[in-house]
Amino acid sequence: SRRRPLKNPFYPLGAEAAGAYAVTLVSAVLFGVGVVGNVSVMCAVCHDFRLRSVSSSLLASLALWDLGVLFLCLPLVLFHQLTGAWLLGPLSCRIVPYLEVASLGVTTFTLCALCIDRFRAATNVQLYYEMTENWASTSAKLAVIWVGAMLLALPELLIRQLLADAGEAGVHERCLIRISTQLPDTLYVLGLTYDSARLWWCFGCYFCLPTLFTIVSSLLTARKMRGGAERARGRASRKQMQLESQMNCVVVALAILYGFCTVPENLCNMLGAYMAASVAPPTLRLLQLLSQLLLFCKAAAAPVLLLSLCRPFSRAFLDCCCCC
Repeated sequence: SRRRPLKNPFYPLGAEAAGAYAVTLVSAVLFGVGVVGNVSVMCAVCHDFRLRSVSSSLLASLALWDLGVLFLCLPLVLFHQLTGAWLLGPLSCRIVPYLEVASLGVTTFTLCALCIDRFRAATNVQLYYEMTENWASTSAKLAVIWVGAMLLALPELLIRQLLADAGEAGVHERCLIRISTQLPDTLYVLGLTYDSARLWWCFGCYFCLPTLFTIVSSLLTARKMRGGAERARGRASRKQMQLESQMNCVVVALAILYGFCTVPENLCNMLGAYMAASVAPPTLRLLQLLSQLLLFCKAAAAPVLLLSLCRPFSRAFLDCCCCC
């Protein structure tokens, strides 16, 4: 059948057009800030050899993933919000939620790895900076984070279906959590199991785990650093302790930003699971849009926090700009 023409979201002028302009403006700002910030972090790590540590590699890896999410997901989400249609049809309906959940996994595992590396550095600062780790070991750690997050998010591809609702304003396509009966028996059972445990799995693994792990490890790291600061002798040791303190603050700030941006996602999942009948569909759609925009906000704000709070990164970024 012939596809119906897409509506113009910016005409006629009214409340709906004003909302379309606002969403477009916010998306453009997030996209611009996110692309510039994440590229800056990756350039700083590649340009300055003093930043080629495990923690810097983890932050550059997170910046690369966030950059990919902004490029692949943000335009598709914006197009659907403005026109009511998915640009690539069922493919984008499955790929966007999959990449969003995988993004939660990459950020969660990166934060946990950063906390472990910060604690190891606080245990013996001098020895940590004298150690050299080859690229194969660092690449293996990054691969475990990426592959693990992508594998854990694979069931998202099984539980999504694209449905079209015809109304007065035209056809509106919705990407719903609904398992297709045409799947093989094994995949169908896997989809049902994941769907029944999805709410508490996402809440426990992608919210509680990084939050509690960051709190506990940051307290232990701060305690170790306090003891190391009392034993620090010489200007070089004190400078290294200051750098470690800055990196610890960066990890805590990233965890706070991540927790704040994932609250609407968990709230939307809980409302959809337990109060879907009592909540109006426009409210659920608005909350879902807010959760997606906050996920993109996390991807855009994380490099800004890193460049603002960590002096070595900001200095390397300025040196990189001067070289360019």
